[in-house]
Amino acid sequence: MKLLDVKAVLGRETAIRQIDFEHEVLKELDDEDTRYAILSHRWGTEVGYEEMVGLMKMEERKRDEVRQRSGYQKITESCKQAMKDGYEWLWVDTCCIDKRSSSELSEAINSMYRWYRNAQVCYAYLNDVDKPFFPIEKNDSKFDKSNGWPEWFVRGWTLQELIAPKQVEFFNEHWMPIGDKWPLAPVLEEITGIPREVLTSGLAAKRLSVAQIMSWAADRKTTRVEDRAYSLMGLFGVNMPMLYGEGKKAFQRLQLEIIRVSGDQSILAW
Repeated sequence: MKLLDVKAVLGRETAIRQIDFEHEVLKELDDEDTRYAILSHRWGTEVGYEEMVGLMKMEERKRDEVRQRSGYQKITESCKQAMKDGYEWLWVDTCCIDKRSSSELSEAINSMYRWYRNAQVCYAYLNDVDKPFFPIEKNDSKFDKSNGWPEWFVRGWTLQELIAPKQVEFFNEHWMPIGDKWPLAPVLEEITGIPREVLTSGLAAKRLSVAQIMSWAADRKTTRVEDRAYSLMGLFGVNMPMLYGEGKKAFQRLQLEIIRVSGDQSILAW
């Protein structure tokens, strides 16, 4: 996996006006042997791989435009938090995958659950929470488009990003820490329907049916139709190639892969 060098990213910000400043901000490392932090967030105005790697070679106006995006601020704030916590490496899905390569994208999506599981900590950024504390009560007026809770909880990819990591720390829109998933497990169970044993100890902590895991994803949304299937592969321990453009067929392929590796007939009820 490609990981951001936290010191290089922040050092580049310090030396941003030095035209001759060059330092690689991404390095290929093994997720099994490297201590790293990882970011979970909702996508907005993001910074991609090419922009992150080629930032210092851009014309100044373009470089400033990239640095002002909310997506770039997420990267730098995550790096600051990682450095504060003692981590040299950080993974962010927006800029650590070269999406020009279909093989790299496919490998990343098939490996993503493992990458979140192997991270030392996951920073969950709730950009629609403006209070200095985690919302413990449903608020339909404030979060009217996401069932009364922050929108992070209705996105497809964040399901595995909540379950897989050993430690998940939540931050509000100002990057203030507002709690982590262990003490918040009872509230998170209410929000997501995921048993607190699974939230704190992973999928192996409780005997689960395929239908039960599917139910956690029932009301979640993804921008691409295919991602409704792809975002669940890690939860079921299956792998399959990415075929963006296949639409709902992706979910049919997911079901066939689950049936192939599991004798759980509860999938037929889904």
